[in-house]
Amino acid sequence: MRLQTWLSRDRLAVAAALAAPLLLTLILVPFRTSFPNTDAALALLLVVVAVAANGYRLAGYLAALSAAVWFDFFLTRPYEELTINRRADIETTVLLLVIGVAVTEIAVWGRRQHTAASRRAGYLDGINAAAQAAAAGDSPSELIDQVSASLTELLSLRSCVFQYGKAGLGNPARLLPGGQVVLGQRTLDVAADGLPGQTDTELLVEAGGVFQGRFLMRARAEAHPTLEQRLVAIAFADQVGAALAGGQPAGNPG
Repeated sequence: MRLQTWLSRDRLAVAAALAAPLLLTLILVPFRTSFPNTDAALALLLVVVAVAANGYRLAGYLAALSAAVWFDFFLTRPYEELTINRRADIETTVLLLVIGVAVTEIAVWGRRQHTAASRRAGYLDGINAAAQAAAAGDSPSELIDQVSASLTELLSLRSCVFQYGKAGLGNPARLLPGGQVVLGQRTLDVAADGLPGQTDTELLVEAGGVFQGRFLMRARAEAHPTLEQRLVAIAFADQVGAALAGGQPAGNPG
């Protein structure tokens, strides 16, 4: 739903980028001989800023280009031609483009920061929910089901099952406490290649150095979890380990 909302906002931003500068210049045409072009450029710049504030790079660039083109075509002499004779008008047009691009890049950076902050808040909410379930004394099986579902979404998994007292069985890859993923003696480049799709990845569950079990995970082809996401997965496993520490038989990790 959130992705659909973003896509809808992006489409609207592109439409505004194409239409808004043209509409504003058409409104200004009857008055183009009675006020300085710099004033018209400032008005167009406000439109560019408004479009760019959405944080969608394509829309911001289109708005800057549209504003510059229609400013040249309608508001600079010779009118209704894509020609500029005065140096001041050339400079103003170039500034429209440059400032529009700069504002767009700032807005894109802000959008990324907002998205990252929202994602981190979601991670924290998930960890807090698991911690509260463990503290409230919910049954281990309920907590394990909750964490399995969270891991499936977080890491883009096809399957995620918990096994008591097993480690290394089947020679799967392993997600280490530092977020690295190893397969045998080799450390995998998860950012570039993703999680293994043809073999399972195990996430050990421990508490106070005592082994409790493992989550055995099979990733989707598109699974490229970031280091941050992998560390969140480990935090989930820690919550399960704390819940199981007093009630389940311990094993020895392989």
